Amino acid sequence: MKNINLLRSSLFLIFFVTIPSNNFAETMLKDTFQDSSQWEYIADNVMGGISTGGVEFERIEGESIAILTGNVTTENNGGFIQIRRDLSGINLDKANSIRLIAKGNKQKYFVFLRTTGTILPWQYYQSEFTVDEDFSEFILPIEGFKKFSIGYTGFLMANKINPKKITSIGLVAFGRDHLAEIYIKELEFIK
Repeated sequence: MKNINLLRSSLFLIFFVTIPSNNFAETMLKDTFQDSSQWEYIADNVMGGISTGGVEFERIEGESIAILTGNVTTENNGGFIQIRRDLSGINLDKANSIRLIAKGNKQKYFVFLRTTGTILPWQYYQSEFTVDEDFSEFILPIEGFKKFSIGYTGFLMANKINPKKITSIGLVAFGRDHLAEIYIKELEFIK
C-alpha cells in the first residue's frame, strides 16, 4: 500500500510538472536588432538642439546589439538623442507590456511610444528605466506610461494608451545634460 501511494504521488508530480503553463508571456513583436533598417537615429537638431550622437548595430558574442551613444545637452532648447522604429501595420492590440534587455553606463533612459493620437512632434507617452553595467531585463507595463506634451496640447491626448493605436517606439536619452551609452539586445511587446 505504501508503494502504491508513493507511485501515485510520483505520477501526480510528473503530470503536474509536464503540463504547460499559460502564465508565460505571449510575444506580439520581438526585435533582436538583426535588421538595423527598421531603426532610425534622431537627435534634437531637428528642432535646433545641439546634442550629438549616433547608433551602431554590432554583433557581440553572436547577438545583434543596438548601441546608442552620444552627448545629450539641453543647450539651445535641446535635450535628446534616440532611435525610433515605426510600428504601423503591426498588430499590438493585446500587448500589455514592453520587455527590454539592456545595459549601459548607469544612467536613466526612456521608452517613448507614439500613437495615432499623438499628432504633434512633442506629444508622446514615456516610461523610464535605469541601466547597469550588466545586461538586465526590464518589464514596462503599457498602462504605466505617462503622457507628455509641451504647452496646453496635452489635453488632446488620451490619458492611457490603447495598444492597438501604437504607431512607433523610441529608445531615448533625454531631458538632462549627460553622456549616453546604452546597449539594447532585445525589445519585445508582450501579453
